[in-house]
Amino acid sequence: MAGEASLVLIITFSILSLLGLPLAIALVASSLAAVTMMVPVDMALFTSAQKMVASLDSFSLLAVPFFILSGVIMNSGGIAIRLVNFAKLLAGRIPGSLAQTNIAGNVLFGCISGSAIAASTSIGSVMVPIQAKEGYDRAFAAAVNIASAPTGMLVPPTTAFIIYSLVSGGTSVAALFLGGAVAGIIWALGLVLVTVIIAKKRKYPLSNRVAFKDAVKITLDAIPSLFLIVFIIGGIVMGVVTPVEASGIAVIYTMILAFFIHKTTPLRALPKFLIETSHITGTIMLLLAASATLSFAMAFTGIPAAISALILGISNDPIMVMLIINILLLVVGCFMDIGPAILIFTPILLPIAMKVGYDPVHFGVVMIFNLAIGTITPPVGTGLFVGATVAKVKVEKVIVALAPFYLVLFSLLAVISYVPIITLYLPSLFGL
Repeated sequence: MAGEASLVLIITFSILSLLGLPLAIALVASSLAAVTMMVPVDMALFTSAQKMVASLDSFSLLAVPFFILSGVIMNSGGIAIRLVNFAKLLAGRIPGSLAQTNIAGNVLFGCISGSAIAASTSIGSVMVPIQAKEGYDRAFAAAVNIASAPTGMLVPPTTAFIIYSLVSGGTSVAALFLGGAVAGIIWALGLVLVTVIIAKKRKYPLSNRVAFKDAVKITLDAIPSLFLIVFIIGGIVMGVVTPVEASGIAVIYTMILAFFIHKTTPLRALPKFLIETSHITGTIMLLLAASATLSFAMAFTGIPAAISALILGISNDPIMVMLIINILLLVVGCFMDIGPAILIFTPILLPIAMKVGYDPVHFGVVMIFNLAIGTITPPVGTGLFVGATVAKVKVEKVIVALAPFYLVLFSLLAVISYVPIITLYLPSLFGL
């Protein structure tokens, strides 16, 4: 009976997803269809509802809406142009300096806003036209913007790691933040290297030198925004604040920054920000609750054990197991957003990885890195299509321009996967 229920679960979920039903509804409906094959309907409904409520009964989840609200305020607070100007200083006279500015800008804005789409839209809308005007190929400029936007999913604060922490059974958020920061910086440096090579080959012009007086002013303008990153990461890692406390302080700080210091956003916009935050938070929470029913259904039908047996039946070698998991996640990332993918596949794949010796912090960083690549790959990668739209370039041309960046990102994924010390050194240094 468990085998038939598993088949019903998979088929029902696939059909409902292909029909375009909201993912949360597809998760709950397919889970109920499977469980009711094994227990009475009233018991299935009661237990599923109980699992949904219990999954949201976590104090740590308060950090999610607060970080989202902080990002929403930042996106509209005039932060982007200040970070772009500061990024120009970081890029300096590096070959392809305007493209390097785009990379640095996306890293900075992405980790402040916590959104790859926000970074791609805000920074890309400024930098792509400037690059095109200076003689850069527009498809290449779009590719740089798209490839660097997902760093915001790795460099904290990011809700992806908070969700992973909850689903994985309480993996340290501070440790995930530190490991993610390292992975995000490595991602960015890989793109910098590719950009240098292409820029030299195509002889793209360098940016003009910035006078010392202007450099000081630009840095001072950017410091208030950059301080938020330092405070959140440092505060959580040093144990001064919890992730929830840090998220609350982040909201207050960004409100002061946007409404009173930069004065780029009127206070009357706050209700609009709260409504937008509630929509995003509601979506995430509904998905989290729905995924709890799926986890219950899968455990009830024995799907995780079957998948574990299948993968470990192919090989017990940690290298081969991680290769299989990475290929699976790359495929999943091409079709599914990062949030639902974390919720659905963490309970399945994390026990397998731990069984062959992988640390949950290391696996979490590898998983987010992997799924972040999926956001910029066809056929469903939202980052790819949003970035192409912002740059006003056909997706087909952007994909061609992205080819060398894909190659580097896949290579870096392999390095991070098989050299755990890269992501675990900083957490271990702080005793996490």
